[in-house]
Amino acid sequence: MNGRERILAHLAQKPVDRIPLMPITMQYAGDQIGASYHDYVTDHRVLVDAQIATAEKFDFDYVSVISDPAREAADCGAKVEFFENQPPAFIEDDAFLADKTKLVDLKIPDPDGGERMSDRIKGVALFKEKVGGEKLIEGWVEGPCAEGADLRGINTLMLDFFDDPDFIHDLFSFVVEMELKFARAQIEAGAELIGIGDAAASLVGPQIYETFVWPYEKKIIDGICEMGAMARLHICGNTRFALGYMGRLGCHIVDLDFPSPMHEARKAMGEKQILLGNLNPVSVLLEGDVHGVLQGVGKCHQEAGNRFIIGAGCEIPRNTPEENVKALLEYARGNRP
Repeated sequence: MNGRERILAHLAQKPVDRIPLMPITMQYAGDQIGASYHDYVTDHRVLVDAQIATAEKFDFDYVSVISDPAREAADCGAKVEFFENQPPAFIEDDAFLADKTKLVDLKIPDPDGGERMSDRIKGVALFKEKVGGEKLIEGWVEGPCAEGADLRGINTLMLDFFDDPDFIHDLFSFVVEMELKFARAQIEAGAELIGIGDAAASLVGPQIYETFVWPYEKKIIDGICEMGAMARLHICGNTRFALGYMGRLGCHIVDLDFPSPMHEARKAMGEKQILLGNLNPVSVLLEGDVHGVLQGVGKCHQEAGNRFIIGAGCEIPRNTPEENVKALLEYARGNRP
């Protein structure tokens, strides 16, 4: 049973030979082939080589084009600063939609237009060429709150929820349409799973999440499913206030960050929802030892139950000891869901 077969069987509630292994790697993957992170995020060929090398080295079951949140916004016209060995960053003081009236005339960029979105699509296509049928291929889009923050500026967006809720609805509607167009292009290129990163959503409270964020996450997830692909949601940070809502989105996989206890997620989302995660990336993986990793994964597995996939709470940090990453595989091989 190869990685793709394993994930698909597990999602379909069929027997598998071991627990699937799907941790997020970005900077860690680039380091495996000695690539600068600048090259990883700007050249799909480097990203693909790094992901495949990492997946083969640690027997991960999938590969992903996740790299940074500055793809869609950059193609809209947002200013992005690139660095040699860390992720790109938005210039917060000069947000693209600092003047929110610009949204009225903003056009959705063509995902195949040759810019940053296009580079990600090319990455999916190259994955299909190199490991299609062996590893599950994951595309990636930004969620409504995350992309809204990328375009508007995170601090300004938080004020908009109170000062101009109509603008929030208009902005998030634009984001949904853009992300579904981007998702479709990745699916057509070969992605079977689309990850949705909505990091900023952990910064709002339950009322704002229910009123403003959840409905638009739901539209993205439903749209992806209607295209015949699967959806994985990852919200960085503490989402304990939103676990019940997240469980009603219809995601194939809910990928939890470490501040949200697995047992609370299971209780809030029911027995059928696949949960992925959620080891503390720093204290357990980066700074811990093999015993601690095995113990931590075992606790996650016990709390999540059979509908479980192994991963870290967020990205595996660079400089994580190899033996700690290999411990994830050791646990996976020694256990079935």
